Amino acid sequence: MFGVEMEKGGVIVPESVLKKQKRSEEWALVKKQEIESAKKKKTEQRKLIYNKAKQYSKEYEQQETELIQLKREARLKGGFYVNPEPKLLFLIRIRGINAMHPQTKKILQLLRLRQIFNGVFLKVNKATLNMLHRVEPYVTYGYPNLKSVKELIYKRGYGKVNKQRIALTDNSIIEQFEDSCHSFIGLKKVKKARPQR
Repeated sequence: MFGVEMEKGGVIVPESVLKKQKRSEEWALVKKQEIESAKKKKTEQRKLIYNKAKQYSKEYEQQETELIQLKREARLKGGFYVNPEPKLLFLIRIRGINAMHPQTKKILQLLRLRQIFNGVFLKVNKATLNMLHRVEPYVTYGYPNLKSVKELIYKRGYGKVNKQRIALTDNSIIEQFEDSCHSFIGLKKVKKARPQR
């Protein structure tokens, strides 16, 4: 008979069924290999993230102890320790566009503050401070600490991927586009990449 083969038990099995069995076995093998490689990659990635997080926490701890040491030394010498100027600003827009000068409107667009209650992180430099003085009535700002930056990124952090706004819910989003994101390794690295105070 055409298209029919015999199996061990003497039962006749159509050729299409045999092809399907062979194909499904090949797919199962490929899937198993993919799962194993993904598992291996994930364990390596987790080790790397763990080591980086450990390193960052050690650095933050070292900065804190250094700050305490400098304050103690200043107190012993009879002076005061003045903290270095913060390098990071957080701005939130609080007013609309009624009776706004066109230049002020343009500055708000440059700062990516197009709607009320939009917020952005900015590096502190002369140009930023000059722009800030122009838009001061329309924004509120402050110098965030590590804890507030961490909470903001976890709660409301978004990134632009292929011109789409995507929430930074887990590290896979960042890892997927690490070439364009200055090779961040997870959300901890994003927080680390911001300018330190």
